[in-house]
Amino acid sequence: MAEPTSPSIELLDLHPPAGDLRADVLAGLAGDLPGAASDAPARRIPPKWFYDERGSALFDAICDLDEYYPTRTELAITRDCGGEMSMHIGPRALLVEYGSGSSIKTRVLLAHLRDPAGYVPIDISRDHLRASAARLAAEFPGLEVLPVCADYTRPLDLPSPSRIPGRTVIYFPGSTIGNFVPADAVDFLRVAHDEAGPAGQLLIGVDLVKDPAVLVPAYDDPRGVTAAFNKNLLTRINREVGADFDPDAFAHRASWWQDPAVEGRGRVEIELVSRLEQTATVDGHAFTFAEGESILTEYSYKYSTTAFAQLAAQAGWSVVRVWTDPNRLFSVQLLDRSEAR
Repeated sequence: MAEPTSPSIELLDLHPPAGDLRADVLAGLAGDLPGAASDAPARRIPPKWFYDERGSALFDAICDLDEYYPTRTELAITRDCGGEMSMHIGPRALLVEYGSGSSIKTRVLLAHLRDPAGYVPIDISRDHLRASAARLAAEFPGLEVLPVCADYTRPLDLPSPSRIPGRTVIYFPGSTIGNFVPADAVDFLRVAHDEAGPAGQLLIGVDLVKDPAVLVPAYDDPRGVTAAFNKNLLTRINREVGADFDPDAFAHRASWWQDPAVEGRGRVEIELVSRLEQTATVDGHAFTFAEGESILTEYSYKYSTTAFAQLAAQAGWSVVRVWTDPNRLFSVQLLDRSEAR
């Protein structure tokens, strides 16, 4: 289904149906959602459901917080090293962005790329994507913009630009790869490997392991913006699935966990913690929460450059170049497809 968004672009709408959210919520609250870490809380909801229109706006606000270093650091790396990135990517690249959001970093990258064949932003938030794609098309009038509203974690048939691209480059900024447990991250990187095709590349933001005193405040700011973002998930479930959660009856919590099994790997855990014993109903199904019981809403894994290279190699990617900021808070990494995976 295609919806016109401006005279120059149209949106390919593959948005997951509301039933997907309902299914994930019911399975997650019942403890039946696959893909969790072995030590995860019994109840969890996938973080992709954060991003309704208000959730996307709140995340944009998070990116402006002093405590939230990833966005401004990655943006600075892209500004400083975009020329090198372009040199490694080459001319006429088709840039396919997973989770495009407001495309702030994309603008900087596109300004450096040589004669890009097109840009395919993919995002699950339809209205946010429509507005962002229209703005970007206006800023780059010679660029073919082909927005897709979809769940990018699933295989997609990507739209083809009018011009034959030199190669496809999957762009995945923001360290969103950290939302996946390692086994799922490998599966996801395999999907990206297939979608990139022969000669394809992956340009990805990877947050680096660092002092928890820096990490945890990035996910639990004193102004409560991140808490509002987390609780908005319950508001969305109430609205779209027919639930009666009281968001104020849950507290936002962020904590650091160091992986004892893999050097150079750990995660920030984001949870909604019940403030009291309570029962919530979701589409006629009742779920009782003990005081202190939590719903896991997000992991944010952090890696050393060595640990991430080992992870990516399992999916058929080899690291070509790593760019970091002077304080080594964050990295942008360019990967090539390798033969074996």
